[in-house]
Amino acid sequence: MTAMTDRPACPLPEPGVREERAKETARLAQLVQRSAGGDRDAFSRLYDALAPLVHGVCLRVVADRSLAEETSQEVMVQLWSQAGGYRAELGSVFAWAATLAHRRAVDTVRSEVSRRRREAALPQPMDLEAPEDGVLLEEEERRVRGCLDTLTGLERESVVQAYYGGLSYPQVAERLATPLGTVKSRIRSGLARLRGCLEAG
Repeated sequence: MTAMTDRPACPLPEPGVREERAKETARLAQLVQRSAGGDRDAFSRLYDALAPLVHGVCLRVVADRSLAEETSQEVMVQLWSQAGGYRAELGSVFAWAATLAHRRAVDTVRSEVSRRRREAALPQPMDLEAPEDGVLLEEEERRVRGCLDTLTGLERESVVQAYYGGLSYPQVAERLATPLGTVKSRIRSGLARLRGCLEAG
């Protein structure tokens, strides 16, 4: 019977493979260092190397392709802005990127859950079954219109287009000729202020 010590339980990579991995690790660390100094060409190469990993992590956590793509772009911007904070002694560039991607994806999920809860708290259309229902509906609409007037112009337009016009966020951004990120931010703040106004009323 062959002793267990005759061979390693987990075979090590071939020397050539280990050498290639070490070279790639060093190359990426150098690209991060150059990116921290503002080298856009270096970051372009770093982007190509890390984008598939970052997107894969975000997609597994967020489970929504469109949202994962948006989160991935946010992570890549974060990698660019925080390149100076990378420390090779704490892990590889791949591990650093994967950690940032996972954290941002988790934050995205939490934000989406919070957004949906706020949306669920907004007044829902009522079925008109009796004359008094019409009076109640008119009163509710009056309150909503009054609260909408308390929002900023962009907040009001974004909320109205998305929740009363039935448009998606990208469609709202296109309709208002405003960056998607700005539209999302204004909708979030607008909904929060709208809810506060309705609850206070």
